[in-house]
Amino acid sequence: MSIGNFPEDGNSPENDRPSVGSALRQARIAAGLTVDEVSTSTRVRIPIVQGIEQDDFSRCGGDVYARGHIRVLARAVGLDPDGLIAQFDAEHGGRPAPTAPAPLFEAERIRPEPRRPNWTAAMVAAIVAVVGFVGFTLFSGGDGDSGSTVAEDSASPKASRTTPSRSPSSKPEDQDRPEPSDSAIAGVPADKVTVKLTAEGGQSWISAQDHNGRLLEEGVLREGDSKTFSDSKRIDLVLGNAGAIKLFVNGKEVKNVGNSGTVQRLSYTKGDPEAG
Repeated sequence: MSIGNFPEDGNSPENDRPSVGSALRQARIAAGLTVDEVSTSTRVRIPIVQGIEQDDFSRCGGDVYARGHIRVLARAVGLDPDGLIAQFDAEHGGRPAPTAPAPLFEAERIRPEPRRPNWTAAMVAAIVAVVGFVGFTLFSGGDGDSGSTVAEDSASPKASRTTPSRSPSSKPEDQDRPEPSDSAIAGVPADKVTVKLTAEGGQSWISAQDHNGRLLEEGVLREGDSKTFSDSKRIDLVLGNAGAIKLFVNGKEVKNVGNSGTVQRLSYTKGDPEAG
């Protein structure tokens, strides 16, 4: 009778280790948390949490986003995210290139998004038209003033009072026109929070919710595409690849959204952009 380890019996420590999904589920139960509570704290949708706990990563939109979900779920239940991600990579053949978006997201991208009126271009065109009209009026009035000056010496007082006409009349119109403000140039309503996302450095998984927690959008934003969201109080964002996103909030660009490959959770309200 011999004593030793037999690789073929399937009892090696590596085989005894639970899968990524099982480890997350066991840790959640041990922490006394429900799927709903984990979903609320991480802002990962309930079907995605349930799928990951069953080792079904098809709802994540690709391995890159699966790693991001594993990381936030592991932190929520008190596990080491790096160890789980390394196990995920080992079970799924390393770090492959980002997969193509699921058909659901492709169908959403095909639907054209209603374009907002370009108030900036309209304001610039109006200012150019007014400046051109005033310049033409002043130029024309300057030529006519030389003739009226000569006529004032011989004409009646009534005629002299009626000659100075066109150039003063154009000034009130120019003075009454308001200067373009920041809100007018931004082209967004002041009583709402408006967020615009543009994928410039690659594609990114995004999620957007209103202040009631209602899901406005979830999916992959391809490079070159944009999405705009509006709410009366607050917009909550999750960016799977924050370094690829160019972000405008209430008409103003937000600098340094995040690094490439990092997951960012942001909240914005009315007024100047403030990260939540």
